[in-house]
Amino acid sequence: MLDSAHGAQRASHRLFRSLLAALLGSTALLALIAAPAAAASHATATARAANPSVASAAAIPSTAAAASAKASTAKPSTATTAQPKVVLVVGPVGPSTAEYIADARRLAEQAREDGAAVTELYSPNATWARVAAATKGANLLIYLGHGNGWPSPYPGIPAFTNGMGLNASAGHGNDNVRYYGETYVESDIHLAANAVVILNHLCYASGNNEWGAGNPTKAVAIARVDNYGASFMKAGARAVFAEGITDPAYILDGLFRSDSSMSDLFWSSSSATHRWSFAFDSKKTAGAMALMDPYAPNRYYRSVIGDLSMTAAEWRAGD
Repeated sequence: MLDSAHGAQRASHRLFRSLLAALLGSTALLALIAAPAAAASHATATARAANPSVASAAAIPSTAAAASAKASTAKPSTATTAQPKVVLVVGPVGPSTAEYIADARRLAEQAREDGAAVTELYSPNATWARVAAATKGANLLIYLGHGNGWPSPYPGIPAFTNGMGLNASAGHGNDNVRYYGETYVESDIHLAANAVVILNHLCYASGNNEWGAGNPTKAVAIARVDNYGASFMKAGARAVFAEGITDPAYILDGLFRSDSSMSDLFWSSSSATHRWSFAFDSKKTAGAMALMDPYAPNRYYRSVIGDLSMTAAEWRAGD
């Protein structure tokens, strides 16, 4: 099933929720949320071959020379930035970290083949300071890791929600999570004009719950997409995609090799269902619109929010 979870992850998340419930109202709560802990679980992708050699996790900045365009039936316009800047970040997700890094490296290679300058920042060295510095002027930010959104069972503290779960300190394994929420994103992340953000494997970002916690109502799922999107739009993003359990490679295909609008790009996914899809106007970001495409009732794992009329040609043009 698409929303099945690893047993060990479910157990750890249930334990965390129990501890948090016991601490609600106590002075220890704030420290617990800020400390290295997997407070909000991540979404697990469907079965795929993971490369066991990717367990190492250094920051790997590199700039690729413009590569020859891959064969495509699309005929993108010639307008483009000199070299789109793509940044991939993988936060600490315990035993799933190696799988997430493998996914990120595959996306990084795809971007390089399309001529992008690519920077990779992976746990255990994906600290806030490094991510904030690397993302300055980025045209595309791809984050894979834990998500901590709102509404949720936990306190909705802006410093810890609607952002990224990164390494609290460098070089200390793949369990030392600290959440950097919308307060940090708005203050320290400065993306390029017309930037796009892709959130992959997160809980909450596409409207979903944590594993083992049932399914949210439609109203709750909408609020989560709106809140997560608003955080990154304040940092300069013009569109924010969230793919909880599906492959976001199609987004890169569309950005680099088509002139599609963001809405058409969203519907180009092989995972698109349409059957239970709907749109809504953002309450958090003036003029923004969202699309959500649950694969079944209350299974919210795909969304996009922002200026959905923006085209891939505009993204490539950047400033």
